[in-house]
Amino acid sequence: MLLFLTLILAIALGVALLKLRQHRQGLQALEQAINQRQKFLSEDGPARYGPAWDRICSAINNSTEELNRLQLYRANQLAQLEATLGSLQEAVLIVDDRNQILLANQALQSIFPGAKNILGSRLELVLQSRAFLDYVTAVRKGSAKAQQPIEFARNTDSVWAEVTGTSVPPLDGQKDQWALFVIHDITRQRQLEAVRKDFVANVSHELRTPLSVIKGYIETLVDEHRAMPVENRDRFLHTVQRHTERLNSLLDDLLTLSRLESLNPGLTRESVSIAQLIAGVLEDYRGRPAGAGHQLNLSIDPSIGPVLLDQLKITQIFENLLDNALKYTPAGSHIDISAKLKEREIELCVKDNGQGIPAEDLPHIFERFYRVDKGRSREKGGTGLGLSIVKHIVQLHGGRVWVESQLGQGSAFFFTLPLRQ
Repeated sequence: MLLFLTLILAIALGVALLKLRQHRQGLQALEQAINQRQKFLSEDGPARYGPAWDRICSAINNSTEELNRLQLYRANQLAQLEATLGSLQEAVLIVDDRNQILLANQALQSIFPGAKNILGSRLELVLQSRAFLDYVTAVRKGSAKAQQPIEFARNTDSVWAEVTGTSVPPLDGQKDQWALFVIHDITRQRQLEAVRKDFVANVSHELRTPLSVIKGYIETLVDEHRAMPVENRDRFLHTVQRHTERLNSLLDDLLTLSRLESLNPGLTRESVSIAQLIAGVLEDYRGRPAGAGHQLNLSIDPSIGPVLLDQLKITQIFENLLDNALKYTPAGSHIDISAKLKEREIELCVKDNGQGIPAEDLPHIFERFYRVDKGRSREKGGTGLGLSIVKHIVQLHGGRVWVESQLGQGSAFFFTLPLRQ
């Protein structure tokens, strides 16, 4: 009898273990179907589970189908939204409540070249700006400004953008709020604004100096001209005349630079012989008092033919470069002008054997109002705009301009003119 009971218990235990194993296998298959978001057939599980198992499978399948439907709806909505926003010039960015990027249009990659394949990435890993993250938080709280300029780090430089943000309901029906941001690149505007402010400040300073001198001397002449010795009066008048001429030169250069930077700089090309143009300029300077004590040399590649260029503006280049060379080299110095034919351009050079330019000044030499020796330049009547005018004229012709110099060994100013049919 005991043996029979033991056998019955062993069979019952085996059946239970078999059922348990079938349950475990069924649950594993069900878990796999859920993870893969696939429909699970009740026949795939252990047989004869009864109605409860069928109800569980049906509920899970319904949930899986609903989840797949929502995900497909969300993907379609995002695809439509991305297609709509893809043609916008402004960058558009959508993030969820965990700062994961859900959408980023093509314009964002043009502003931030490193922002590629960023969907699903954390926002702070893509756009590096503490101010922007604070703005994102403010948008979610409803306390953000309508528009806010923000600086972003971009490789070795930075980019300024005007950011607008708002909260939007999620497309998948969840309770968490998404945040949408429109990012407009204003780096160029910021740079132009900085240039404008510097330009206005420099012009004001350059105008104030001669005007102050003229005003002071004129006031002295008005108050004391009757009792003033003749030699003092003549000296005052000559000083007023010198600063008036400097003021006039400054205004002329400002007008020239303004025309060159306008939308219509008035570039008139014609076929011109470089050799004849430079020879005419040198002949004029040899007859001037400033050029009489210098040796002006010319070397022209004979293979250079007529070139399409604006004769008056190219003449202005040589006049500015020769004026600088004559001002900053002692009498008896050599000034050499050369023209060489390259593969697709002509390389021209004005070289002197004067005092040269310090290495730290070379990168800034073509900037407006930049002077190596400010005091000496003003004494010689320089406006600080001549080399900037040279740069603009060369660029209008499609050429390049640069300088090579060492202290005590002179300077060589190069520029190129492309060969055109």
